[in-house]
Amino acid sequence: MAEENKVTLYGMWSSPYVKRVELALRLKGIPYEYVEEDLRNKSQLLLKLNPIHQKVPVLVHNGKAIVESLVILEYIDETWKTGPQLLPEDPYKRSQVRFWASYLQQVSESMVSVLKTSGEAQEKAIKEVTEKLKLLEEGLKGFFPNGFPNSFDTENVGLLEVVICSHLGANEAQEEALGVKVITPEKTPLIYSSITALTEIPAVKAASIPQEKVVAFLKFFREKALKSSAE
Repeated sequence: MAEENKVTLYGMWSSPYVKRVELALRLKGIPYEYVEEDLRNKSQLLLKLNPIHQKVPVLVHNGKAIVESLVILEYIDETWKTGPQLLPEDPYKRSQVRFWASYLQQVSESMVSVLKTSGEAQEKAIKEVTEKLKLLEEGLKGFFPNGFPNSFDTENVGLLEVVICSHLGANEAQEEALGVKVITPEKTPLIYSSITALTEIPAVKAASIPQEKVVAFLKFFREKALKSSAE
């Protein structure tokens, strides 16, 4: 790839926010260099590229840094016209995609609370996640009134699907790490079928992380969080 069109993604493998950007780049067929960051020992380059939040993801295109995952996704969609269009042209539909993509972040944050707690606190967190997933299920019906497609062509994947996949695609690993099921075909059929279909897309498979690695990380994260709260 020509130096004047160089793309570099700074990230951390376990971050769903980084995964969003990686999926968008792969779906659009954009060659890029990936740089793994250690957030416990942030590089001086990361601090320079993102001095405000000092976190990943950071996308560097032609020497210019773009931060915040949703901002990056829109930048990618506006800059590269190859591959799927991530955001619809209709202003109202765009607003709805942005809203539910933002709401998915709240769902993801609640799921982190389930990982970090135990006992009554965890039960409360699970209830909160369940309620938010029900609202998300209803919201998705507006996009997929006939149900989620059984299979997906890359050209039909938009920003909302990218966010669903990056935040909820590891649900099986979360279930294995916690022994708790929150996404099921009975309770949330649309969400469940969306994850199933999206994870079969070749570009998504290529960016997938082995489940055993995700499970090990989640267990480590949970143990560390519980230990910290007990001190």
